[in-house]
Parts: sequence; structure tokens; C-alpha cells
Amino acid sequence: MTVGPQRGPQRFGPARIAAFQALWRAITQARRAGAPGLLDRVRALPRMVRASFRGGYPQVSRGRLALIVLALAYLVSPVDIVPEAFLALLGLTDDAVVALWLGGAFLAETERYLAWEREQPKVVDGLPPA
Repeated sequence: MTVGPQRGPQRFGPARIAAFQALWRAITQARRAGAPGLLDRVRALPRMVRASFRGGYPQVSRGRLALIVLALAYLVSPVDIVPEAFLALLGLTDDAVVALWLGGAFLAETERYLAWEREQPKVVDGLPPA
């Protein structure tokens, strides 16, 4: 019986590479001229969450919002899956991956929401949209 070449664990599999590519696209798009600034994006978060829960903004699911909240809670929580006290580099790596995903999700979702918000008809002084 012949055994093929042994493969070690893949550090950068297709899913991880795709995630980093998506993050890179989100960062480069966020820096282009005319893109919303950080303050605009932060201000848009509560509106996006409200619109999503009310059903007015269907592009982001409640599951996606839950993942974002869980990622944020994971980063600020003293409980860690891989504690830095025992495995310093590995412990920081899991936090960095979560932070990268959260940053990419923040940039992508706020960009999409602000574009959607600009396309919505405006109501002024109770008058119907023109």
C-alpha cells in the first residue's frame, strides 16, 4: 500500500484567503474619494440595526447582526477561547482574526446601508415622497 505525500494543516485555506481578500476590498473601497467617513459609519450603525429589526432594511440579516455583536463581545470579554496568558502568540492571533472579520463586516455593512439609505425616498414635513 502506498501512501501519498503528507500534508500538514493548511494555514491559509481558500476560505481564509477569501476573507482577507474581502477585507482588503472593503478597506480600499472605504478609502476612495466620496466614501463615507468613520464618523458617518458609526452614526449609521444604530439606524441600520433599527431598520434591520423593523424589516425596512432586509440586506443584513438578524443572524449577521448577531455574529457582529458576538464578535464584539468576544473582543471585549475577559473570557477567551485561547488565553494569551498561556499561549501568547496563538491567543493574540484568534483575537486578531475576529477583529479583522469585525472590521471588514463593519466597513462592508455600513457601506451597503449608507448606499441603501441614500436611495430611499425622503419625506419632508409629513408630505408624501415626490
